[in-house]
Amino acid sequence: MKVEPVEGHLFLFLELENMAGHTAGDPLECYSIPLVLNKDPEQDELGNPIMGADGKPKYKCGFRIGGGIDQDNSKSPQGYPDKGIYVTYIHDEGPAARCGLTVHDKILQVNGHDMTVVTHRKAVEYIQRKPVLNMLVYRKGVPNLQKNQQQPQFQAYNQQPDYPMQYQ
Repeated sequence: MKVEPVEGHLFLFLELENMAGHTAGDPLECYSIPLVLNKDPEQDELGNPIMGADGKPKYKCGFRIGGGIDQDNSKSPQGYPDKGIYVTYIHDEGPAARCGLTVHDKILQVNGHDMTVVTHRKAVEYIQRKPVLNMLVYRKGVPNLQKNQQQPQFQAYNQQPDYPMQYQ
């Protein structure tokens, strides 16, 4: 992500070129795709809801993940370039397929939790927590954004303070 101040505003220019090989904790340079996944309730053979140990209904999301900061990505059969959380399997006609998630998507965020610097187990826990997943994902192959030096593409927020700033 490149940040350039222009006339009291802070503008963000998003890039795609350098997503592969991201180092955990470094800023990401990518276009994120928002997805909302509504999980299906798990049911037994009679159609009754299956309850978890906590007494709450269990849900299925229809995908599997790989990766995490505790995993060796060089041994990944998919050949992922970094220790991010990646979608490795999508169940046909499941919630993940219906929301548009695809194999090899890199999960950047789930319900506000940063997924770029988590262990595999933490990622699974975040995904299992809620019946609805609000996710941001990176997908390789999304076309590059056209950059225009005179006109920024995205405006993050107005940087004008409500009070006068004093510098010393």
